[in-house]
Formats: sequence, structure tokens, C-alpha cells
Amino acid sequence: MACYISSNQNRFYAALEPSFGTVAAITAANRIPAIRLGIQHETTQGPRRDKTGSRTRGGIPTGARTRTRYQLETYMTNWPNVAAEPSYGPLIRGALGAPPVITNGGTVASTSGKQVTFGANHGLSVGQAVSFGGEIRFVETVLSATSIDLNAPFTLTPSAGSPLNPTITYSPATQLPSVNVFDYWSPATAVQRLLSGAAVDRMRIKVNSDYHEFAFNGEAKDLIDSATFASGLGGLTTYPDEPTLGPVDYDIIPGHIGQVWMGISPTQFFTLTEAEVEVTNNVDMRKREFGYTGPTCVAAGEREVGVKFRLYEKDDAATIGLYQAAKNREPISLMIQLGQSAGQLCGIYLPAVVPEVPEFDDRQPRLEWNFALSQAQGSVDDEIRIAFA
Repeated sequence: MACYISSNQNRFYAALEPSFGTVAAITAANRIPAIRLGIQHETTQGPRRDKTGSRTRGGIPTGARTRTRYQLETYMTNWPNVAAEPSYGPLIRGALGAPPVITNGGTVASTSGKQVTFGANHGLSVGQAVSFGGEIRFVETVLSATSIDLNAPFTLTPSAGSPLNPTITYSPATQLPSVNVFDYWSPATAVQRLLSGAAVDRMRIKVNSDYHEFAFNGEAKDLIDSATFASGLGGLTTYPDEPTLGPVDYDIIPGHIGQVWMGISPTQFFTLTEAEVEVTNNVDMRKREFGYTGPTCVAAGEREVGVKFRLYEKDDAATIGLYQAAKNREPISLMIQLGQSAGQLCGIYLPAVVPEVPEFDDRQPRLEWNFALSQAQGSVDDEIRIAFA
């Protein structure tokens, strides 16, 4: 028996559920480099109000409704297996909805500014990511079967015959899948936990932290644990064993490395001090209907996508253009690239963001502009793309 449980002897896994509340099978490839997982499982039944003739509180009857909430933070890592999605991919898909699209790249025939022409049919669609060298970009316009326009030019122009890197792109969808999050501890006799029917209500991507980080939170159908497990929970007959542990084989990406392109005519900015991209799904777990003891599905409401950021003011045209767009309520394009090496890139693309008028922060020696949460807009499921390369 262990003297105590070390908080560092903890491993996390994530997977998409085959159906709501049904626990998925996992392998070692599902392990995510999570920082922490907070779970609150509580009874939501109101207090009893019957008069008993004493000051003693009456108990809540068995079968009362419960609520399970969670918060999970994980690091961005490299993408070693380009034939499969990253380990935290199920959580990003849980936040956006659509299955990811993988492309093997293609070969460049010619490049002119933002326009890239391929030697063969590219098979790309608007919003899909392309990558060359240590950079990632997104398709702004499909000009023909062999030509595309990018949201911003590559800083190192691909020459004829240059191969592009594989990418995987996540897009929004109307329906959201549910996710399992597994929480394993050492020793194996400690209490192990998993979330079934977890919905990603809110996703945040932090820029210019110590390391690039993703944060997810929402509600789940149930918290299943090894101490109170009963056959049938989550469609299981036994509590699932942890997959065989392999070596820890991933790289963490420093949080200050990357690029920012934004504006009506996107320009690269070098004055950003911090930023956070946020997706809120306004999920209703359908847990109030009569006859049900817990959540029955993931019902997503209106999607809210926004970004808040700070940058140093300069008197150049690009910076002043941001202020003008904010005052005039004009949408701008915004793309943030995390990382700077092939296999360690993440791109977040918001084609149309209406920036809020910035607050002038003069508390430091250099004037900063603080843009409050600025909302992204679109037509149908196109206000954000997240990709890895």
C-alpha cells in the first residue's frame, strides 16, 4: 500500500465516444500531455423543506440528480504521426464538431504573392491549411483546380517543385460529438476515473504563455470511477485498464514562438504581447426533462468565437488600420501561428473578426493597446479553422 499518492503519477487520455455516454476503447496513442484535470461531481437536488419539529436537516433521497463539470488544460506538442490526428484532437473536435481533414501537401508549380499554383489537382477547399517549411497558412480562395489564394503569403517563397508539408484541419459543425477523458493514477490500486458523455462547452488557446496551451471545460454525463463501478456504466462490463505505457515521446513548444497576421489586408505583426482565442458552444446537456436522471445528449447553442489580445502601439499604417477597423466596425482577417518548425505548427484562422476599440494602457513605459474579446463572424460554420502541420 502506497504511503500517499503522488500528484505527478497521473496520466490522461482522450477519445471520441461512439455514442453519447458510451465509453470508447483507448490505446497509448490517446495519451495527452495534460497539466491538470479538475472534476466537480455534485448533487443538484434542492434542500428538503418539510417541518420535522427539530433543527435537524433531513437527507436527500437516493437517486437525486447530479451534475458533473470538468476543466482540463493541456500543452501543445509536436505532431509525430501525420497519418493520424494529434492526441488532443478529440478534444478540439469536441469543441468544433467536424471530422478533421488531412492533406499530404502537394507539389508547388509556381508562387506569386498569396497565390500558389500546383502541378496537379490540389483537392483543397476554402479554410483548409497548407504548410511550407516552418510556416502554416490557410486557403482563402480556390481559384481553380490547380490554383489557390492564401490568407497571407509565405515569408519564404516556395520555388517550383517544392513539396508542401502534410496538414490536418479542424472546422466547425452544427453537431458536437461527446468525448471521454480518462484519469489514471499510480499505483493501480488507487481510484481511477473517467468522464463519460463529456461536452466541450468552452475551448481557449493561450498565446505567449510559457508554453502554448489549450484549455477545455464543460459538463459530462457521468463520472465513472474504479471504486464504485458497476457493470453497465458507460456500456462497460469491467472498469477499463490503462493501456500499456510507452516512453514519453513528445516535444513541448515554447509559448513565445510563432507568427501573427491580421488586418483588412493582412500584415505580419511583431508587437503582440498576449492573446487568447476562445470558442464557446453554449451547450445544454438536456438534463432537466421529467423521467430522466441525468443528461441525455449534447445540444449545442449558438457558437461564439472571439479573440482578445494586447499589442504595443506603433504609428505605422498596419497598426493604425486596426484602430480604424475597430472604430468603423469593419471585419479583419486574423491568423495566429504557434511554433516555427515543421511538425510543430498549429494555426488558428479567423477570416472575419470585428475588433473592439482598444483600451489605451499607459501604465508601463510603452503604450499598449488592449483589445477586449472581439467576436468572429461568418456565414455557415466557417468562422474559425484550427490546423496542425
